[in-house]
Amino acid sequence: MASEKEGTLPFPIPGIDKPCSTWYKTIGDLHSGTTPVVVVHGGPGLTHDYLLQLSELNSLYGIPVVFYDQIGNGKSTHLREKSGDESFWVEELFWRELENLVVGLGIGDSWDLLGHSWGGMMGATFAGRTPSPKGLRKLILGNAPAYMSAWVDAYGRYLEAMDDDVKAAIKKGEETGERESKEYEAAMEKFMAKHCLGEKAPPELAVSFEWAGKDETVSKTMSGSSEFVVTGNMKNWSAVEASKLISVPTLVINGVNEGATDEAIKPFLDNIKGVKYVKFHHSSHMGLYEEKELYLKTVGEWLLEK
Repeated sequence: MASEKEGTLPFPIPGIDKPCSTWYKTIGDLHSGTTPVVVVHGGPGLTHDYLLQLSELNSLYGIPVVFYDQIGNGKSTHLREKSGDESFWVEELFWRELENLVVGLGIGDSWDLLGHSWGGMMGATFAGRTPSPKGLRKLILGNAPAYMSAWVDAYGRYLEAMDDDVKAAIKKGEETGERESKEYEAAMEKFMAKHCLGEKAPPELAVSFEWAGKDETVSKTMSGSSEFVVTGNMKNWSAVEASKLISVPTLVINGVNEGATDEAIKPFLDNIKGVKYVKFHHSSHMGLYEEKELYLKTVGEWLLEK
């Protein structure tokens, strides 16, 4: 049985006069000699919970795994007073938190990063800085677009291809802003099952969504309330230029009929030297759920490659 540990690390934030902390959970021995992988969850505004099946990287491959809730989310400090402050909720904040986490856990000299969705987007710009982040050994960009507009365009196309009743219910909710009606929610459930979550979503996903619903500060400020239009400060987000500076071995993953389309990830494949690319042909956005065994094998074996 792998050892598990939960805790919090202080994360001082300039301009915030209350103590802030990052909640984390580790699976396995971080100092076993095998490089630990830090899992960066999506959203923005979700939590680590929906990715907990990655814990099996430890039991299957001996890889220590670090989960954490990004600041403003889950069990980390919430900052509702910063709702709508687009100058506060920026990537640099999350970069600093990540650096603070790995140093605080004593793994800052050698660690891998697996970012899913928004976590991969943030991971790409984090890894593409000059100088390169200290200690980062390998990078996984899981189901993450290289630029935001490609995701939005894909979702627009997918919506137009849905059955008429589903499309009409979603469009009505989007136009009126009434996204809590039974009709809208039922239609979105069908849309997300096809293009995001698949049919095998585990209970942990509901936990992440529950946390997200309790505090929408981060999600609304950075992306907005819609799955189809970005109104927050990520509206014009791009990692195209940053990806040219990524110098660590990188694995790019996507599925079919998802937001991180082949077009959306193309800059990563074009710009990152020696990049490895794996497409999960029977999954949309959540290969971890839909092709779990193959997903864990792909990730685990790649992380262990010398």
